[in-house]
Amino acid sequence: MAPGRTARPRRTQPSPPARAGRSRPPPARAGRSRPRSPAPDGSEARAASGHSDRPQPTRPPVARPRFPGVGTGTAAAAVLLCAAAGATTAGLHAAEARRGPLPELARQRAHVTVDVTVESDPRPTGPKVNGPRVAPGSIALDVRATRVTARGGAVTEVRTPLLVLVTARGTAGPWRLLLPSTKLRLSGTLAPPLGSDDRFAAVLRPYGSGPPRVTGPPTAVQRIAGGLRAGLREATDGLPPDARALLPGLVVGDTSRVTPDLQAAFEATDLTHLLAVSGSNLTIVLVLLIGPPGRALRAERGGLAPRLGITLRGTALLGGALTLAFVVVCRPEPSVLRAAACGLVTLLAIGTGRRRSLLPALAAAVLLLVLYDPRLARSYGFLLSVLATGSLLTVAPRWSAALASRGVPPRLAEALAASAAAQAVCAPVVAVFAARVSLVAVPCNLVAEMAVAPATVLGFAALATAPAAMPAAEFLARVAGWPVGWIASVARGGAALPGAAVDWPGGWRGGLLLAVVTGAVLLPVRRLARHPVAGALCALMLLLFVLRPAPLTRVVTGWPPPDWSYVMCDVGQGDATVLAAGEGAAVVVDAGPDPEPADRCLRELGVTRVPLLVITHFHADHVAGLPGILRGRSVGAVQTTTLEEPAGQAAFVRRVAADAGVPVVRAVPGERRRTAGVGWEVLWPAAGPGPSPGEPNDASVTLHVRAAGGLSLLLLGDLEPPAQRALMRTRPALPRVDVLKVAHHGSAYQHPALLTGVRPRVALISCGRDNPYGHPSARTLALLRATGAMVLRTDRHGSVAVTGAGQRLGVTTSGGRPP
Repeated sequence: MAPGRTARPRRTQPSPPARAGRSRPPPARAGRSRPRSPAPDGSEARAASGHSDRPQPTRPPVARPRFPGVGTGTAAAAVLLCAAAGATTAGLHAAEARRGPLPELARQRAHVTVDVTVESDPRPTGPKVNGPRVAPGSIALDVRATRVTARGGAVTEVRTPLLVLVTARGTAGPWRLLLPSTKLRLSGTLAPPLGSDDRFAAVLRPYGSGPPRVTGPPTAVQRIAGGLRAGLREATDGLPPDARALLPGLVVGDTSRVTPDLQAAFEATDLTHLLAVSGSNLTIVLVLLIGPPGRALRAERGGLAPRLGITLRGTALLGGALTLAFVVVCRPEPSVLRAAACGLVTLLAIGTGRRRSLLPALAAAVLLLVLYDPRLARSYGFLLSVLATGSLLTVAPRWSAALASRGVPPRLAEALAASAAAQAVCAPVVAVFAARVSLVAVPCNLVAEMAVAPATVLGFAALATAPAAMPAAEFLARVAGWPVGWIASVARGGAALPGAAVDWPGGWRGGLLLAVVTGAVLLPVRRLARHPVAGALCALMLLLFVLRPAPLTRVVTGWPPPDWSYVMCDVGQGDATVLAAGEGAAVVVDAGPDPEPADRCLRELGVTRVPLLVITHFHADHVAGLPGILRGRSVGAVQTTTLEEPAGQAAFVRRVAADAGVPVVRAVPGERRRTAGVGWEVLWPAAGPGPSPGEPNDASVTLHVRAAGGLSLLLLGDLEPPAQRALMRTRPALPRVDVLKVAHHGSAYQHPALLTGVRPRVALISCGRDNPYGHPSARTLALLRATGAMVLRTDRHGSVAVTGAGQRLGVTTSGGRPP
């Protein structure tokens, strides 16, 4: 040994760490098959128990398990690197949107000519009810400006994202047919974006209502994709309405034919993921190629690939090409991008044989997508899609195994666990923007899921067949219409249940609250399996809450009262009132601004038959809810006023009634009608010269009603002071009434002599919460209270039911403050 050196202890190779919670005996060596006999003094037992008279050798410390090759510092550096990359990418995208002259021109509301390239499919937005008017829908188009020509002639080359909004009128057809990559030259007015963090630099509203000026055709790939989508729409033209609307949406995400009421049904049952192309669509297509994913790495793998002699890596490459074609045809929407990323992850796992890398690969795919387009980080659809996929990879397998261990059939356990896991993870996010919680989402998804696979496969077959053989595509679409019709029936049936959805606080606070509640509910659920009686009682309580049978609901909530004669429905800023006309029947006056509240009110009241629906006038807040009144009910006739203004909304009433096979008649001044204990007289419009054109409010059908038990009501529609004074001249002896439906949502435009003349005991006002019109007016409220009337308003009290008459008059409210 060299001087000055000390001997170093010999390094020994540490034994591999044992798995947590398990202890394995050392492997037996050859020649030691016989066990040693125990010592007579018990030393062997003491040694086995850790107690020995002899000193024990000191063992080296066992190393803690770590991820191979990844330290804490490396992981932290990776997180910081990803965060820095995300911030840099987001900053570059934001700078690109704000670069160039367009943002400043938008602030000046300048008139410009812009050369643009279309980057998305046209998105129609439905008309919106804005008080008495219906704001026309628009066609939204994402474009990228390439050249800007200002009014002074200055030309600037740019690359700035714009949003084009075109009013959806009769000449908007060419706009609806535009394909991505089409080049346009547009002239119009710029405006700032809707929000400060909007992804567009400006909003362009083109001049006129003519077709767009096309300067360059779309690419060949986009033309082929557009042709396939158009072929599928053509193949579905002969299907029933629901199937015609749903099949293109289910296959390629084309929801242009989905009606508002069908969309509302899918939202109430949380089935909207079927309309947004998701991973399930791509999975179904890939299963045809590779078979069940669980068998993809086995020699006996399924699908078409082994039958065609395609190798495993060739299968992965072919699946990748199919995935890219899927993105082109279905368009790169957030859910499509996520579906494609997850599909490529699955194919990568198949091609490399690393099935266990699905979750890290999903995270990597999400990171790459967000770096490519930071706008996805603010997309609810992308977030929901990622959360649902993550729950299927992490939570669902554990829940499925737990259900299978308790005797649930494996297939049913997998389906139930997948639906429940996706709902538990995604419901808090849905509550953020929808402010509701669906209680029928899991059963509706389970029942609808049976029809998704055949409908998707047949739909893709029709899509591929349409360019070559349209009759064959129509046959395939007709067959696919059966499972698609089943899905629509599930959505409509689930949404029709009284307790299908419950209101919930919106925003991120509401979402966080729901996440906490979900976690609190899941904790005791695990114990319910050991207490079947308690579990059955909880399931029964949930079922009763969803079904809400009328007798039980009356006992618990007191709504609706069993002997109601008249109900003012809470439909927001609009009118919809109901007169009892026998068991399950009612005369309805006005339909409100939205089909859903009107339909819900009639369902709560148990109304299945409407002998007459009176439309007092054609303003949108009285007629737009007409489809909800007609939904699932027998309607004898629709009676309207004599002034068909606004013309568009009058045409809407006639069109909807004609589609339902309901005749439309006009109210005759002085006519008297009676049905099942309720009678009424038309007081206005009066005979002779009618109200001046352009004044639909003063043309409101006004009714004097005698209901069961002698209850008297005066329903004024939206009459304003000129017509109210004329009514008093033609009917000077109006008697005192029990109930007055205050005209025009309690606005300040009232004739005081009419209010004091009829001296109502109860005055009812239908108005929306926080409406922009200031309804009801404080002056009108003071005047009504001065007459001795009890004033109730739907924005505070909810729906209001009237019972009895005269001194026995009573009112019951569905919610809000007590009367």
